[in-house]
Amino acid sequence: MADRRFRMRPVLATALLLGALGLPAAAQKQAPPKDDGGPKLTAPHAILIEAKSGSVLYERDADKLIFPASLAKLMTAEYVFHLLKTGKVKLTDEFPVSEHAWRTGGAPSHGSTMFAVLYSQVPVDALLHGMIIQSANDACIVLAEAIAGNETEFANQLTQRGREIGLEKSIFANSNGLPNPDEHVTTRELAILARYIILNYPEFYPLFAQPDFTWNKIHQMNRNPLLGSLEGADGLKTGYTKEAGYGLVGSAVQNGLRLIAVVNGEKSAKERGLEAKKLLEWGFHNFEQRTIFAENETLGSAKVYGGANGSVPLKADGPVYVMVPKDGAGRLVARIVYTGPVPAPVKEGLPVGKLKVWRGDNVVLETPLHAAGNVGVGNLSQRAIDAVTEMVIALFRAGAERL
Repeated sequence: MADRRFRMRPVLATALLLGALGLPAAAQKQAPPKDDGGPKLTAPHAILIEAKSGSVLYERDADKLIFPASLAKLMTAEYVFHLLKTGKVKLTDEFPVSEHAWRTGGAPSHGSTMFAVLYSQVPVDALLHGMIIQSANDACIVLAEAIAGNETEFANQLTQRGREIGLEKSIFANSNGLPNPDEHVTTRELAILARYIILNYPEFYPLFAQPDFTWNKIHQMNRNPLLGSLEGADGLKTGYTKEAGYGLVGSAVQNGLRLIAVVNGEKSAKERGLEAKKLLEWGFHNFEQRTIFAENETLGSAKVYGGANGSVPLKADGPVYVMVPKDGAGRLVARIVYTGPVPAPVKEGLPVGKLKVWRGDNVVLETPLHAAGNVGVGNLSQRAIDAVTEMVIALFRAGAERL
């Protein structure tokens, strides 16, 4: 076992990818993100991504933690969709309206509500309609209490579920986004959440495009201003509190291309609608898709420690493509990033690292990579050579750190 006692280290593999792309190398140190060439927005926080690949077309201060307001209901929606898909909840299940749900999120609250009647039983299907179309706070609380017993435990489950689907920073403190100092999200992660919903719940996503909903004989319209004002718009959600400002997560499809836009911190409902529409229109008008690696194409390789071969080829799960400006502006740089060397044996399909693509100063795409072949354990001399190599590298790095 002595030959496996080495320190794993981050590795950047660049040359093969840059050659394949036919693009210039990146500068050694990346500058802070800039908005040069982007749409003229007033939103302090914004992002625009392509839904299928997650390729980023535009961003502005997208990683700052902010209050989500009702945009947090997207996390509640995703969690309920997940429970429905796994059979833990059914659309026909009926949940009770507690006094807490009624007072905090219902008619007495004077906030967004579906006007669920106190102590009544409401089907999950209706609660989802109320939450998504009417932004009903009472619907969220009813769901939270029925699923987790109380809102606090439900919020903990939301945060945990968020981590499972790639939300690394967002923290949820309740079911609906009502003001709470402990609840924070990022604009980028709202886009990631929207993308996850769109890609994984095609059976439920049409709810976001429904124009209206009636419950308890009270008819209310969908609050999303993009519906009917932008070609192909079909989701997702608006939000507002005094602390958060006006926000919107929107999506639209044009010519087979789906984009997702998020704007946050606007000063009015009118501005958030106009800004989100402007951002989506800008994306559709200025970008096109470019395939940079074909399906099953080898992207590069990762160094293997103690193996019969010194490296293993890497592939993506399918073709890799990014959105690029139609006018050719902005250069692309791609790198393979992994922690290595990878200890042998290596089995085909083993997750190894990721491909990261930059356009200018911004990371516009990250996609996972896996081993494209098997590498068995090497013989004694091969393992000894690798052990010595790693020892030399470790000593060199330790000396460099002391300088």
